[in-house]
Amino acid sequence: MNKTLVGETTHLATALERACICAVTAQENKGRDVLVLDMRGISRLYDYFVIATGTSKRQIHNIAEEVDDAMKHAGDKRAGIEGYEASRWVVQDYGDVMVHVFDQDARKYYTLEELWADAPRVDWENS
Repeated sequence: MNKTLVGETTHLATALERACICAVTAQENKGRDVLVLDMRGISRLYDYFVIATGTSKRQIHNIAEEVDDAMKHAGDKRAGIEGYEASRWVVQDYGDVMVHVFDQDARKYYTLEELWADAPRVDWENS
């Protein structure tokens, strides 16, 4: 279970809350074009995709590590990570939330936001 401390009470962080935590963390670490896609009703595997672009291998690593730290703080544990060594596209799996951090060329090539164009975009900055 995912638990987040709020004041002195503990509540379960929803997938949306955790996706927003990932998006905010990516942006705070200079991720560009941060986007959250609502995959519910489109994919049975994941509820949300978080997509961000990093400008260098070092920045992509930093975003991935900071997102993982933020998710640990929210009580979540990463189920898997792919692409860390190559650092063109790092994917982190948090069960119902997937976090994709691309370099610019890989993001243009894979265009996940176009592939999943039917997925509603979440206004994570105001959630």
